[in-house]
Amino acid sequence: MDIFEKCNGFERARELQALGIYPYFIPLHGSEGTEVEIGGKRLIMIGSNNYLGLTHHPKVREAAIEAIRRYGTSCSGSRFLNGTLELHEELEHQLAVFMGQEDALCFSTGFQTNLGAISAICGREDVILCDRENHASIFDGCRLSYADVRKFRHSDLADLEQHLQRAHAQNKGILIVVDGLYSMMGDLAPLVEMRALADRYGARLMVDEAHAIGVLGTHGRGAAEHCGIHPDLVMGTFSKSFASLGGFIAGPKRVLHFMRHHARSLIFSASITPASAAAALAALDLIRTQPEMRSRVLQIAHRVRTGLADLGFRTAGTPSSPIVPVIVGDQDRMLRLWRTLFDCGLFTNAVTQPAVPPGQDLIRTSFIARHSDEQVEQILQRFAEAGHRTGLLSTPPNSASQAAGR
Repeated sequence: MDIFEKCNGFERARELQALGIYPYFIPLHGSEGTEVEIGGKRLIMIGSNNYLGLTHHPKVREAAIEAIRRYGTSCSGSRFLNGTLELHEELEHQLAVFMGQEDALCFSTGFQTNLGAISAICGREDVILCDRENHASIFDGCRLSYADVRKFRHSDLADLEQHLQRAHAQNKGILIVVDGLYSMMGDLAPLVEMRALADRYGARLMVDEAHAIGVLGTHGRGAAEHCGIHPDLVMGTFSKSFASLGGFIAGPKRVLHFMRHHARSLIFSASITPASAAAALAALDLIRTQPEMRSRVLQIAHRVRTGLADLGFRTAGTPSSPIVPVIVGDQDRMLRLWRTLFDCGLFTNAVTQPAVPPGQDLIRTSFIARHSDEQVEQILQRFAEAGHRTGLLSTPPNSASQAAGR
C-alpha cells in the first residue's frame, strides 16, 4: 500500500473551499493590530492572541529593530552550542524575577517549550496526570516523555484525585499538567484545589500560562497569580501578550539546569532570534509598568460577552478572560456563521474538533486592549446582522442592533 494513499481520500477541506466557507490559512495583506486587510477589504480583528495590542507598539518594534542592527537576523545555532546571546540570558533573568521563580529557560516556540520541558523531566517510571482539554503541545510532550500518561476529565477534581491516589499508592513520581486559561472555551482551571491536591499526594504542578500571562493576576503573571497559588513549574509563550515568538519554562534552578541539558527541543533547535528576544523583553517591561492594558482588554471582553448573550448567542468562559467563545454546536452552521461574520467585516476563528469536543463547534473571538469603544459596538452590531442572516437569531436585525447598543 502506498503511504500517500490517505492523502487522496482527504476531501473535506476542498469541499469547504468549493462552498466558500473554508476558514483557514487566510493571508493578511496588512495589519494594524485591531484591523486587518484581506483582498482589499478591511475587517475588525477579533481572532488574534495579541491581547495587549503590543505587536505594533513603538517600543516593541524599535527593540526588535535595534536587536537586528546589533546581532543580525539569526543566531544560526542552538542555545546549547553557539546560539546563546547575552540578550537571551537577560530575558530569562527578567522572566524568572517577574514570575517569582528561581530560574527560567527560553525555547524557540511555545510548542517546543512544552515538548522539551515535559519530556525532559518525566520518564518511564513517572505518571503524568493531564487534563483532557490541555493544549496539543502538552499531549505531544507527554508522548515524548514515555511516562504513563493518565487523562482526567476536564477540571474534574474528583477524577483527578482518584488518579492521584492510584499513582501515589504505586510510589510514582507525579506531574499534574493543566492550562491555566483554556484557549478555546476561555475557562480557568481550578488551580487552588489542584495545588492542594498536589501537595496532599506529593505531586508537582505545572501550569501552562500561554493565554493568561500578561492578562490575569495583579501583576499580569497569569492564572496562578489570579488564583493566588504558586506552581512548581510555569510555562509561558511570547506569541500572545508578549508580541513576539518563543516560549519559556520557569521553576526551581536545579530543575531548569537539568532541562538545559536534557530538553531535546532546546538542544536540537536554533535559538530564539535576537529580534524576538528583544521584542519579548520590551513587552515584559510594558506589562510591568502599564497594568491598565489588562484592565482594558478584560473590560472589552466582558462588554462583548454580555452583549452577545443579550442578543441570544450562547457564550462560554469566565469574566476573567479575553477569550469569548460563541458556541454553535454544529460544524456546518458554525462555518456558515463564520463566513457571514467575515462578509460583515469581522475576522474570527472557526473552531471544530479535535480542538473542541464533538458538538461544541464554536466561533472563537478574542480581544485586544486597543479595540476602541466604537469598534466594540460595531462588533456587536455585525454579530447581530450575521446571526439574523444565518437564522441563528430570531430577533429582527433592527431590534438586535438596538440590543447590541445597550
